[in-house]
Amino acid sequence: MTDDTIQNRAEAALREAEKVTAVVLPEPKAATEVVALEQADPAVSAEIRKRMEQLDLSNTNSIVNFGSTAQAQLQEISQSMLAGVRNKDTGPAGDSLRQIVTTIRGFSVSELDVRRERSFLEKLLGRAAPMARFAAKFEDVQDQIDNITDDLLKHEHLLLKDIESLDILYDRTLAFYDELALYIAAGEAKLQELDTRTIPAKEAEVQAASEEQGVMKAQELRDIRAARDDLERRVHDLKLTRQVTMQSLPSIRLVQENDKSLVTKINSTLVNTVPLWETQLAQAVTIQRSSEAAGAVKEANDLTNELLTRNAENLRAANRTIREEMERGVFDIEAVKSANENLIATINESLQIADEGKARRARAEEDLQKMEADLKQTLASAKSRSTGLGDTVGGASGAAPV
Repeated sequence: MTDDTIQNRAEAALREAEKVTAVVLPEPKAATEVVALEQADPAVSAEIRKRMEQLDLSNTNSIVNFGSTAQAQLQEISQSMLAGVRNKDTGPAGDSLRQIVTTIRGFSVSELDVRRERSFLEKLLGRAAPMARFAAKFEDVQDQIDNITDDLLKHEHLLLKDIESLDILYDRTLAFYDELALYIAAGEAKLQELDTRTIPAKEAEVQAASEEQGVMKAQELRDIRAARDDLERRVHDLKLTRQVTMQSLPSIRLVQENDKSLVTKINSTLVNTVPLWETQLAQAVTIQRSSEAAGAVKEANDLTNELLTRNAENLRAANRTIREEMERGVFDIEAVKSANENLIATINESLQIADEGKARRARAEEDLQKMEADLKQTLASAKSRSTGLGDTVGGASGAAPV
């Protein structure tokens, strides 16, 4: 939807609203301004007498229904305004009506109310989660603005229809208000007629009646008095109804004024706010894209800096390793020195072991010689014993003779 289309539709709706709001509604008369039959002009007096003729004291329904025909036209316009209206459109009043209906039907529709708080189990299971927010993420912004614009235009059109309907309702309510005044005047005139003429005349008939007709006349008198009391109560109800009707007139006007203000506000929104939305959203898109581009550039720069830093660090570490290896000899002096020390220690250890072996062998040689000498001596002693020289040898050795 283009801006020109929105502008044209908004201007057309504004012209229609100005035409509707230009209607001047008449002011109601005060609730106490009920013109009595004696004080009414001939035209009003004729209307009052016409309504008095609707009363038939012998017919209870005529008293009960007295003044009800005045509400027919008012009820007709009210019913036409309520036709097709859902409970949700009437706010708290609709909620109360719905509660009554559900109570009568025996089940509750609270589970279907999107405004109610979800239970813990529903929150835990993620049940009854609104899908509108999720779906809105994938809709075109311009389509959403067009939908809002169409919705505002629909509301504006409905409000204009409501204003016109309220004009009619106000006129019918005012007519009903004036009509009630005629019925009240007719009822009071009838009551005055009953009190001043009919009932006294009937009382005189009772007094003048014979004993046989006295009971019938007395019953007729009681019926007239009962009908008179019923009519008095009905007139009182009509006065209360007229008072409530008078109170509803400023209420209708207040609703109309609110509707007119809403129509003006909607027009202002269509003409001024919606284009501003589009401008701001366009800026938001540009800002978002700039932010995303800046983020991408930042990430690229961060990556470049990170690569430069890591490459420099890697180069330094690799260069240190290479240069250290280049400056090393074929053999490390520490390794040669350690090998030389180990070699010297090995040679010294070998010489020491050789000297120790030589000494052990020398000691072993002495031991061998001693063992050989001992063995020879032992063998020589054994030979002397076998030739008889052992005793001599034994004596010479200091052994005691046997």
